[in-house]
Amino acid sequence: MSEETKIEAVETQETLPVEETMAAVFERDPDAKLVSMNALLEAGVHFGHPTRRWNPKMGKYIYSQRNNIYIIDLAKTIDCLTSAYEALKAIVDKGGKVLFVGTKKQGQEIVMEEALRSGSFYVTNRWLGGTLTNFKTIQQRVRYLRELERNEQEGMLDLRNKKEATKVRKTLAKLTFNLNGIKEMRKLPDAVVVLDPEMDHNAITEAHKLRIPVFGIIDTNADPDLLDYPIPGNDDAVKAIKLLVGILADAVVESKGGVPMYAFQKVEGDEKTMEDAIKQIDKETAERIAAIRAQKKAKREAQEKALRERNRKEQVKKETAEKVEEKLAEEEVVAEEAKTVVEEKPVKKPRAKKTAEKVEEKPAEEVKEQE
Repeated sequence: MSEETKIEAVETQETLPVEETMAAVFERDPDAKLVSMNALLEAGVHFGHPTRRWNPKMGKYIYSQRNNIYIIDLAKTIDCLTSAYEALKAIVDKGGKVLFVGTKKQGQEIVMEEALRSGSFYVTNRWLGGTLTNFKTIQQRVRYLRELERNEQEGMLDLRNKKEATKVRKTLAKLTFNLNGIKEMRKLPDAVVVLDPEMDHNAITEAHKLRIPVFGIIDTNADPDLLDYPIPGNDDAVKAIKLLVGILADAVVESKGGVPMYAFQKVEGDEKTMEDAIKQIDKETAERIAAIRAQKKAKREAQEKALRERNRKEQVKKETAEKVEEKLAEEEVVAEEAKTVVEEKPVKKPRAKKTAEKVEEKPAEEVKEQE
């Protein structure tokens, strides 16, 4: 082993946690299947894109369609995955290095985790143009990144003024964001694993120019001819990405003497077929339709109940208003009757006036008596 290879192996191991190093010895069962159809069905690998979005070259990998969604033939997925697994393992057996590429949002963390687990390199944030075809320039930026990291660790940036230190730290953060996964890659990789050929087409183009074999997941909307080892499957679901990328990472792990995490797992229960998958999809569709109908019925009943309650309240409000009007009308009638009685009753003179009249009448009587 050359000195450069030794340094690379040591630095790669230092980037991984101790519990993730491949120390155990794995003995493969010759009769064991790479992956069961049960596991693929459970992860949703068989779901493709809508029928309006498809590539005719994927027709040979499509089993059927349900609800305007293409269903991928998992039997062919297993065959393609097995071929890719053996080819990738053979490359690593010869001392080759693997680069995992996955810039799709839902697969970034998965690709990074599986690359680190297998001791491989990765690009998950952004593919820089010329990462492979202009590798010398990329290595210059990597050396500059190492220099900045060393200055940061030694506290050299603190000796600069605040403005310069801030600018250098921004450059360091940007380089780390783009180059952290390939910082230890001293030479071109011997294989490239791509998550989404449509999104990471630049990586595929550069790999083809350098005749580097490309492995990857191919959905029903992509061109399988872009990949040397296409694996038909769902490249959008997190579970499907985790399973397929994990199996490819297991090829690297097994080649290094480790224990695969997803490959060659025992099957619990009977092995399912594509007919079972179609029946399951039809059953789930019927249950989903029944649930939607039940939900609509419940919503309609709730609306009718609310309408009845609103009408009842309006009726009660109307009856209450009528009763109030009737009561006011009765009070007006009573008031009119009382007013009429008051007007018909004779008016009595005030007591003070009568007394005055008597006082006035008394002198007149006395005058008559005196006469």
